[in-house]
Amino acid sequence: MAVAKSTYFLAHSRLGCAVNGPNIFFSVGEPSGDLHAANLISKLQKISPGCSFRGFGGPRMRDSGCELDFELTGLAVVGFVEVLPRLREFFRIADRASDVFAQQRPDAVVLVDFPGFNWHIAKRAKQHGIPVFYYLPPQLWAWGAWRLKKMRQSVDHVLCNLPFEPDWYRERDMAVEYVGHPFFDEVAEHRLDEKFLDRWGTCDATQVAVLPGSRTREVKHIWPMQLAVIRELARRHPQTRFLVACLRDRHCLWCQQQVGDADSQLNIEFFVGRTSEIIEVADCSLMKSGSASLEMMARGTPSVVIYHISQALNIIRRCLTNLQSMTLPNLIAGETIMPEFLAVGGSTAGTIEKSIAAMDRLISDRGERGRQRHELLSLSRRFAQTGASEKAARAILRRLSSEAPVAAAPSDAEFVRAA
Repeated sequence: MAVAKSTYFLAHSRLGCAVNGPNIFFSVGEPSGDLHAANLISKLQKISPGCSFRGFGGPRMRDSGCELDFELTGLAVVGFVEVLPRLREFFRIADRASDVFAQQRPDAVVLVDFPGFNWHIAKRAKQHGIPVFYYLPPQLWAWGAWRLKKMRQSVDHVLCNLPFEPDWYRERDMAVEYVGHPFFDEVAEHRLDEKFLDRWGTCDATQVAVLPGSRTREVKHIWPMQLAVIRELARRHPQTRFLVACLRDRHCLWCQQQVGDADSQLNIEFFVGRTSEIIEVADCSLMKSGSASLEMMARGTPSVVIYHISQALNIIRRCLTNLQSMTLPNLIAGETIMPEFLAVGGSTAGTIEKSIAAMDRLISDRGERGRQRHELLSLSRRFAQTGASEKAARAILRRLSSEAPVAAAPSDAEFVRAA
């Protein structure tokens, strides 16, 4: 039995004989998840050196010691329209996981985000009696609560990341443990480029960070709106500099191509791989909704948030959720700290107009920037705790070490001594 096998491995690890350890299968479908999973793998290796890893993921996981059966992050897609043409490929990849489960029977399966695909991996794992952990679970509390039945049937343990999530899951009879968000680990550990900070952090003019997103589809929806906002703000505040932080070279090139000859007066610079540095030096930010809002919170950078959904998804959203916010710091705070504006389908004029007004206040009014900065840093002191990757690793190993209830699991102190 997989759990008994894990108990054997961990018992030997505590005796200093960690020749073998749990074999853990990961399923990770997005670039951000690749980074979070790689950090989790590193912590698991440190605590239980005999652990082995394989599964679906990306290059960072491979560099951390995970044997990749498929580089799934290269297929990262969102929305029905993007997924449909690749359904056959996704099912083929899921069948590959079934083969691994049948032939090698891992001790555990760890899912990271990417729910549309990962539900199938979880279902296959349960068919083989393998315990399933969901790290960075889908935001069912926001929408998609009807998928809770899938979660109950296919997932044994939820390792949640936001402070309000544990109560939500417990109220719905799910085994849950709050470990914090790994994004804060990465913010704390990321070494900023000092030369970049020296070059761009000493500017007398107001500097605005602009984050158009990490996926091609969202960049193509968000950047045209952001560019319209930039054009008007540049007219009102000619000395303001806009620093555009792109994740990929192809996104950067596409964004630059949208800047026409008539925009020659814009004080705008484009960068790839400098998001954290740009957030650090910026006076304020115009950003696409996403996990980067947590870095804005951690660094205290005042922001205005734009997000976009299709008409069809908006109808579903209005029917199935009462949430007034999709920005994580606002959800954590229970109030609006970062102004956020939703564009639906092709109707973007209202979102652009509201974003211009909100950004105009941040650029014009230092007091407004200071107020938001203070609220973000206060929230950060309360909730931006580091150590999520290690807590998640210890939670997984504790749960695998015994069939007993969690309350009877070994303490963290025991694991520290074992490590």
